Amino acid sequence: MAAKRLAVAKTYKIYIGGKFPRTESGRYFSFEDKQGNVVANMCRGSRKDFRNSVVAARKAQPGWAKASAYLRSQILYRIAEMLEGRRDQFIAELQLQGAAARAAEKEVDLSIDRLIYFAGWADKYQQVFSAVNPVNSSHFNFSVLEPTGVVSILAPDDSGLLGLISNIAPAIVGGNTCVVLASESKPLSAVSFAEVLHASDVPGGVVNILTGFRSELTEFFASHMDVNAIVYCDGRKAVARTVQELAADNIKRVIARDQVDWLRDAQDPYLIRDTQEVKTTWHPIGT
Repeated sequence: MAAKRLAVAKTYKIYIGGKFPRTESGRYFSFEDKQGNVVANMCRGSRKDFRNSVVAARKAQPGWAKASAYLRSQILYRIAEMLEGRRDQFIAELQLQGAAARAAEKEVDLSIDRLIYFAGWADKYQQVFSAVNPVNSSHFNFSVLEPTGVVSILAPDDSGLLGLISNIAPAIVGGNTCVVLASESKPLSAVSFAEVLHASDVPGGVVNILTGFRSELTEFFASHMDVNAIVYCDGRKAVARTVQELAADNIKRVIARDQVDWLRDAQDPYLIRDTQEVKTTWHPIGT
């Protein structure tokens, strides 16, 4: 009898600077379904991969920040369109990662809707959060928001697609670029979402997605001196302490989203403001 054939599992790559390189370490880990069958191989990202991602994000950030609100809105809407076109694929992938059929459908639909929601805020959040300030002198005083720069994101481990998008969308709609560590237990949706980004109008380097182990990469996401803010979605106290201590080295902003219900609580313009800086300018009146 012929030996039973072994299926060749796809090896997914990481997404850096608009390209799909292999991890420089050459390492990978296997992703298995509920029955223990190997579905795919995932890159086990390294410190060098993260550093390369930050370089790509920093290079892309000035141009992305200068893009008009209308353009950023249209690009997020385009991502939603592309995700809608691959809806069945993402539902199937979420089911492979353990979600029930109806729950998978709901997560994909909410992910699409969330992109459109933040696309709609692209030209509105400035009006909501900016201000003309009263001053006791012959000046106009304005406070406006500016992107903080490069944001590292430790995406939630329990929400492979919706949690990922709910953190990426508010960061980039405000002119930031980001480096994201995908869910360790549900990474399949993240690497497929990178393919959606690649086929959309997002400039290379605006979103960079890594897969790998939290235990290896968290400290690099928090300590890198050219990262301006870090978003983490891990409720463990040890992780929170590590992130906060390492982030203090260059006084990067720390945003904790460890108590968020991604199905209900993440449609909020305050998520955009989390990664914005307030710039105040004075302008003389008269002479």
